[in-house]
Amino acid sequence: MKLGNLYKRIIGIGMRNDPRSRRGAEKVLRKSKKEYRSLRGARKAAFDKDSLVNPYSDTRILYGDKDKDINTIMVGIDIETPELLMADRFNQTDRRVDLVMSHHPGGRALCELHKVMGLQTDQLKSLGISGETADEFMGERIAEVARKLHSRNCMRNIDAARMLDIPFMCVHTAADNMVTSFLQNLLDKKKPKTLGAIVDILEGIYEYKEGASAGAGPEMLIGDRKRPAGRIFVDMTGGTEGSKRAFSRLSQIGIGTIISMHLSEEHYKAAKKEHINIIIAGHIASDNVGLNLILDELVKIEGFNIIQCSGFRRFSRI
Repeated sequence: MKLGNLYKRIIGIGMRNDPRSRRGAEKVLRKSKKEYRSLRGARKAAFDKDSLVNPYSDTRILYGDKDKDINTIMVGIDIETPELLMADRFNQTDRRVDLVMSHHPGGRALCELHKVMGLQTDQLKSLGISGETADEFMGERIAEVARKLHSRNCMRNIDAARMLDIPFMCVHTAADNMVTSFLQNLLDKKKPKTLGAIVDILEGIYEYKEGASAGAGPEMLIGDRKRPAGRIFVDMTGGTEGSKRAFSRLSQIGIGTIISMHLSEEHYKAAKKEHINIIIAGHIASDNVGLNLILDELVKIEGFNIIQCSGFRRFSRI
């Protein structure tokens, strides 16, 4: 499969599993096209053209020819210069690497990660939080993330890929949509009554078993095994952690348990004040679930050879 076609398929898979629905993701594309038409000069030249066809700013080809044939993909959670050098070493043997795929973003995908966080604004609205409140809470948080990212040197790994001439891409929110959809559907179907029952379900999933064996499996951060679960919200997509101010409103609309990949200390303290149950499923394990589900969809189309690295473990469900 050509690199460009692989990229298009990944975006399509992410949109089909978007918590806003595909229609919600397409609305983001229409907004981007409208903005592009309104621009002139230098601003139009610098505009992110990928955003016209891809609603996920943190998922993209970082380096490489879209016409390159891809057969073997080296997949990792975090790809930096050491992993790219490892791919280069493979390419000096008979184990050729056609593409290196990172989960976490780099380059423009990292510098503009905040642009995908509007997905969380829409999630809060769909859960029952008023539009004005969701916009205020997430607008504040998105601006905070943008400030933090603006000074980052985001091009280090991209430059390494370019200098080694190794095609390189990242698949972040598109994959996080997959794990969010997978877990929310599973829990909606099984209807666990307690936190213990939720953890038992998670521990039955390949990637979380693997995470537990490495000391990074599911943990009840707030609550205990006997605590009633109530209404469950799987909060695992949309760039990075959302607004800590949202916990009070989530509690008011009846959310009893939030299942996240990770939680900062500030967010933990805010959630604890609202007496919301928090289960941390495991960051790297959850990233693995999302990537594996995307790879399953791709392998159904074409039998890619996958090389595991940097915390990624391949578990197939096909």
